[in-house]
Amino acid sequence: MLMNSLPETSAGFADATWESLLPYYRELEAMPVGPTTFDAWLGRWSRLDELVTEAASLAMIAYTSDTASETKKAAHLRFSMEVLPNLEEAEVALAKKFVAFAPGHVDLQTSLRRFRTAIEIFREANVPLVSEAEGLAAQYQQITGSMTAEWGGERVPLPQLQPFLKSADRAVREAAWRAGNLPYVAARNELATLFDRMVALRQTISRNAGFADYREYVFAAKCRFDYAPADCERLQDAIERTVVPAIVRALEHRRSRLGLTRLRPWDLAIDAWRATSPVPYRNVNEFQETAARIFSAVSPDLGGQFRTMISEGLLDLESRPGKAPGGYCDTLHARGRPFVFMNAAGVAEDVTTLLHEAGHCFHAFASHARPFIWQRHPGAESAELASMSMELLASPYLAKPTGYYSEADALSTRLEHLEDALLSLAHIASVDAFQGWIYTNEAGSDAAARDHAWLALRQRFEPGVDWSDLDAERKARWYRQLHIFLYPFYYIEYGIAQIGALQVWRNARHDQAKAVAAYRRFLALGATRPLPELYQEAGVEMSFDAGLIGELVAMVEAEMAELRVALAKAA
Repeated sequence: MLMNSLPETSAGFADATWESLLPYYRELEAMPVGPTTFDAWLGRWSRLDELVTEAASLAMIAYTSDTASETKKAAHLRFSMEVLPNLEEAEVALAKKFVAFAPGHVDLQTSLRRFRTAIEIFREANVPLVSEAEGLAAQYQQITGSMTAEWGGERVPLPQLQPFLKSADRAVREAAWRAGNLPYVAARNELATLFDRMVALRQTISRNAGFADYREYVFAAKCRFDYAPADCERLQDAIERTVVPAIVRALEHRRSRLGLTRLRPWDLAIDAWRATSPVPYRNVNEFQETAARIFSAVSPDLGGQFRTMISEGLLDLESRPGKAPGGYCDTLHARGRPFVFMNAAGVAEDVTTLLHEAGHCFHAFASHARPFIWQRHPGAESAELASMSMELLASPYLAKPTGYYSEADALSTRLEHLEDALLSLAHIASVDAFQGWIYTNEAGSDAAARDHAWLALRQRFEPGVDWSDLDAERKARWYRQLHIFLYPFYYIEYGIAQIGALQVWRNARHDQAKAVAAYRRFLALGATRPLPELYQEAGVEMSFDAGLIGELVAMVEAEMAELRVALAKAA
């Protein structure tokens, strides 16, 4: 008979400590597991994890929404530094029971493989190190979340500078760009010292687990069963060969259109085809409601799911002081709902961000039908395929009356999005190569060497832009890439997924309804199949091949050329 009854909702664990949670996991560890008891045992474990992880997620959401609150920070740190690191050890003990039973159901084989890996790499000595690393991550969020810029005689959160980066007045763009970079330049030494400790911790964690370096450890920890570091390097090379030349051509079009002798970093956000950059929405309500119409056009079911999020208050979209930078979608597993966090500033990039995060939301809704939490939570390569594909599947509906823009503004927005897709692939390659360099070279522990390596990689992957006299700002770019600090090696997934998403888009150009149907079948599989099979269900190939990437880049460039012609006619 079970002695510890589970709370009805995650609110029952909102104030939990590891000491209070441990009896639940010990009871599960003591339960016999066999053919007649396995499903009930696994169901209870799954429900317990749903409740605990949702309580942790809600604490994290509260803190990132208000990094100035010491109360919210303390609650988040209690989960991230105490509960979750200790939970890992308890999960390994339960995973051993799962693996010993070795369920034969096909939908549990991916979970079985993940559990075996977790058992293999777990070391008790790493629990306090993971806890310390989580504390350092919270410090990064607090430092960056408190950053403001001087603008118009007042201090404003950095995301609120974004509209000025689109100003037709080049002096205004430059001033906004410099103001947004200044806090990161000023914080460089503080952030570099913080990262020094992060690198040392991560390398120690990897050595404790028997790995040569942290990159090798991460590939196991992230359950990257279907590709290796050499594949990532092959993808970097393919991007350099196929994408970088296309970027040079796209930026030359931009430079010519803007009538400039050279492109500077503050010339990349402005809409080169519109006299004034479109303002896609006037307030958050309009922002949300228009998105709901777009998703309904893609699929009525998806539109209904997004409206559920609106009605249940599962969107925190606007920028405000004290809010952590960036955007994310987190899944509240106990209630089967996603939550979206972002920093909207009234610019076109906000629309792309919301479309992206909504793709994660639809993944969470679709996969929640799977009975156990481990079957629902996909790897990042699959999660980002869901989000990046939604950006492109929604693109036919961006114009009014469904969407945000006039016909001409929709054309220029689509052109800008495709240009950004090329730029993002090069950025992804540089970030992944940079992290690989950090953790496989002794010099990765040296702050000055890291900065130098970053500049060298940007020279390789960021052509066509003049960075003269901007070394400090160019170095600062990696300090504002929160993934490097908070989610190490979580970035190549965006590149793998972008290649998949461009194939989804290619399919949709031939048959939108068929492509959406395949996309939704893929979402519903959650994490129940190996990664290549998930991509196949979406109608695409998981690939690192320069030949395929070159074909996709050619398609993107052809579409960009057609959009330029259409814009010229509309002018």
